[in-house]
Amino acid sequence: MFEVGEVAVYPGHGVGKIESIEEREFSGTKQAFYVMRILDTDMTIMVPVDSSKNTGLRCVIDSCEVKKVYDILKEKNTNHDNAPWNRRYKEYMERIKSGSIFEVAMVLRELYSLKVWKELSFGEKKMFEIARNLIKKELSIALTKDENEVEEEIEQIFIKNYKE
Repeated sequence: MFEVGEVAVYPGHGVGKIESIEEREFSGTKQAFYVMRILDTDMTIMVPVDSSKNTGLRCVIDSCEVKKVYDILKEKNTNHDNAPWNRRYKEYMERIKSGSIFEVAMVLRELYSLKVWKELSFGEKKMFEIARNLIKKELSIALTKDENEVEEEIEQIFIKNYKE
């Protein structure tokens, strides 16, 4: 269970702060909800406490797990998927909505690799930004670093990967 004031990650939306835990009644049944404000968008969402694990609500990764994210980003991805963009888009969205930062890191790596190979479409650019922002926010909290510093570290990984 999360406490008021804690930060957590909600799949597809990113890192948010638990602002309150409220009870609401639906069809005669009372249910507790986390009221969570997403830090990047300032959007407020309500997540049922009882099914929060099923929805993918989770803690921010530990600082020791950050290395695994960086290792995923460092992997060279030379396979360029020639599938139509809409098929790749669906696959990428499923990975992002999985809630796993490791899946999001794979999406970011693949899109960066694609960006080196060809001009990204509007949708691909948007997906790239979503993945980068989700990773940047969570890693900055896990490492207690400024987001710009984390973004620079990620950029350096990609520059090094595609320079060689």
